[in-house]
Amino acid sequence: MRQPTRSFSDKFYLVLKGIAMGTANKVPGVSGGVVAYVAGFYEEFIYSFQKLNLKALKLLFNGRFKTFYEYINGRFLSLIILGEVLSYFTVSKGFDVLIKNYPILVWSAFFGMILGSVYYISRGYDAWTRKNIMILAIGTAIGVGTSLLDPATDNTNLFFVFFCGMVSISGMTLPGLSGSFILILLGNYVLLLVDSINAFFDTMVAVVQWHFSWWNDPIHMDLLAILGVFLLGSFVGLISLSHLLGWTFKHYRNETNAMIIGFITGSLGVVWPWKKEIYTTDIAGNYMTDASGNPILENYSRYWPDLTVLHTWLAIGLIFAGFLIVYLIDKYGQQANPA
Repeated sequence: MRQPTRSFSDKFYLVLKGIAMGTANKVPGVSGGVVAYVAGFYEEFIYSFQKLNLKALKLLFNGRFKTFYEYINGRFLSLIILGEVLSYFTVSKGFDVLIKNYPILVWSAFFGMILGSVYYISRGYDAWTRKNIMILAIGTAIGVGTSLLDPATDNTNLFFVFFCGMVSISGMTLPGLSGSFILILLGNYVLLLVDSINAFFDTMVAVVQWHFSWWNDPIHMDLLAILGVFLLGSFVGLISLSHLLGWTFKHYRNETNAMIIGFITGSLGVVWPWKKEIYTTDIAGNYMTDASGNPILENYSRYWPDLTVLHTWLAIGLIFAGFLIVYLIDKYGQQANPA
């Protein structure tokens, strides 16, 4: 696969898009795939990962590194992955704080962005046959149905952790299905996207400071092992889904796009801003906690906002701001890739 020549600004924006994808993937209810889809690089993203196959492995093992890099569209992938890695230790940490302290405002911005995504993607879709409308309805039902499921409890079994990695990567490859929210439903969100990542970050800091006491900490080592298995499962899932999606785009492009629009539409129920967390309690009414001491999320209780409160109108303003962000992304995409 011949890699296109990219200017410095193209490379810079690819890193920013990777940061946006990484941040979206970590937020429960938001899909990083939506960022790729709206920003116009979704198919290149899928086809690039599709190139990670047996031929690529042969090139790598034979020491043909330059050919391997060109074959997998490495320039594109490396910039996107760089942005995603940066987001997990920078921007996404800030979003953790914002969601904790200003949940309604953050959810409002994401709700507006997803609403805008549905509008602009649907506007450019011109294959509304009866069959594709039915596929759209199925995709929407799956998205809505996902938001109504009750979460499980955390599970540290490494086979289950591997499965979590395979399933949660759908948030990157399938726009509208949030990998983070799927991890909440599986009960392992805190374990895999908070505790294990924090353990890795603490390890890197300790290594830089030339401290290795973590090596003798069994809990810390277990978290690093869990993160490693989770990443392996994510990698396997990413490759598998990329090949499947590449095949469906090649043979059923309109049907695949209809299903993706349905997924994104259905995800609006997950990111509805006005909701309260419901935590699991015991018979005495005390909050039950997972292995990390965090309260176990059971589900969300959604409600209509009070229109007499100023905070509500601020949230509504952020919905429009989110919609505007998608408009600007769409406009940039049309200028960068004119029809």
